[in-house]
Amino acid sequence: MAVLRVRHCRALVYCRRAPPRCPACGGDLRGAGLTAAPVRLHCPFRHGHGQPRAFLIRPSHGTFLHGYDGHGDLHVGITNSKGVVYHYDQEGVHRAASGWEQSISIPLVRPDMWELLQHWDNLLEEFSLEEAWLPHRYEEQQHNCFSFALAFVNGVRRARGRRPLAKAEFTETFLLPHTAAASRYLSLHRHLAHSDFYIVPLAEQEHERDSEAAQHSLLE
Repeated sequence: MAVLRVRHCRALVYCRRAPPRCPACGGDLRGAGLTAAPVRLHCPFRHGHGQPRAFLIRPSHGTFLHGYDGHGDLHVGITNSKGVVYHYDQEGVHRAASGWEQSISIPLVRPDMWELLQHWDNLLEEFSLEEAWLPHRYEEQQHNCFSFALAFVNGVRRARGRRPLAKAEFTETFLLPHTAAASRYLSLHRHLAHSDFYIVPLAEQEHERDSEAAQHSLLE
């Protein structure tokens, strides 16, 4: 069920169903005008197999909205043009057509990158066959699913004359804005699982800004 946000009496009220009266002050919301109209929050999770040429993140076990406590391990992969997810673990490279139905998705290719659009699938398949991604090369901390995905991204960047990204830079610049938004949404989801409302005074509400990372391709 969607998460709604209502702004009233210098507070933000998060809920599943819009209330007739403000739970913070008791005021009537039905005649409070457009400023108090309920707004549906953007859900940060996507059906990964419907996200072509993207970097995907999901929990290693369960899904974000069912069973994930915010502290478990995450798994990452790269989709081809058909939404098949290439991901790496101790069994080697997998090509998954299911299992990523609730993912954080970071697009990798802009619509105007014509040459890359045409060759993406071949590049990804050839990369996945490299010896570096054989099962025995897997190491949980140093050579894992993240290593696989970042190495592919950096390989494409090098081919386009761009410098490779270090793990820390990649994480801070491109991943954290998306995972932070997902974390905020999950926090609201957990609060509303046990309460009809979650109220945040506007003085405590941080201004949300769109990240530059979300507006540019990783491969630029």
